[in-house]
Amino acid sequence: MADLALVVAAACVLTACTAAAPTAPTDRVQTGAATPTATSTAGPPSSTPVLLPDASAAENLAFFSSIVDRVWATEDRAAGRAYIDALVEGGFDKAAMEVTHDTSTVGNPAESIQFAVRWQDECLVGQVGPATGDPYTVVVPVLAEGTCLVGDTRPIDW
Repeated sequence: MADLALVVAAACVLTACTAAAPTAPTDRVQTGAATPTATSTAGPPSSTPVLLPDASAAENLAFFSSIVDRVWATEDRAAGRAYIDALVEGGFDKAAMEVTHDTSTVGNPAESIQFAVRWQDECLVGQVGPATGDPYTVVVPVLAEGTCLVGDTRPIDW
């Protein structure tokens, strides 16, 4: 009986070793490459995005995201003004923008900030900050109030 148990145990060990053969690394890379994000920095873009004034918000998301990524890579990554200034420099209309506060009501740095550009009946929205991780950008419909962001926003008076 002990010999049978030893044979079964040895067979299980050998089977487990051969059944657990690793998947080819190329399979994992192909799976990951199938779902890129708007702000992915996995590799160089095939072409540099540009502002398309007559196009939709969705068609301008890549350009918006490229500006957000560029600011995120600087020391001003937590400053709402830096994103607004960069978006204006990129050609977006400052009068169509909103931004949340950089600090909390007690003066602590915000865990995340949001900024938006109203584009026709949609909004290009970005969110960055320590609580967010990598920058996040998205296109959403304009709110019923005619704004892009919910809650208290800061005046863009510079």
